[in-house]
Amino acid sequence: MIFFGGFVLLMVSLVIICMKQDDIHLVTQNYYEEEIRYQQQLDKMENARGLDYQAIRYQSGDKTVDLNLPEGAEGTLHLFRPSDARLDQKFMVKMDKRNPFTVNLAHLQPGYWKLKLSWKEGDRAYYVEKQITI
Repeated sequence: MIFFGGFVLLMVSLVIICMKQDDIHLVTQNYYEEEIRYQQQLDKMENARGLDYQAIRYQSGDKTVDLNLPEGAEGTLHLFRPSDARLDQKFMVKMDKRNPFTVNLAHLQPGYWKLKLSWKEGDRAYYVEKQITI
């Protein structure tokens, strides 16, 4: 009886501990909709592979990201932290000149990040991801 009582007490304790965890995050909140749009995403990635320039450059010494997009390109840069969605950040990008668009990353927490750049040039859409460690 003592063994079974201890086992039940252990199981109840584990269930209570699991229910109190609040730091569980999905990779994305609406993953069903994103799965449907996955083919469009693949097309954007294929368009980006055919470019003759590198859209994202990470400078680890300066902790900056340079976006090298043509004039008139518009899109978003998503700083994605897989381990904690609360740290994610998004920037709207609109290239007015050929000069690189620079984002300072010194304020971000150290660790693994994904840079997700999505933009349009004319009627073509592009998407590039870059994994970095700060």
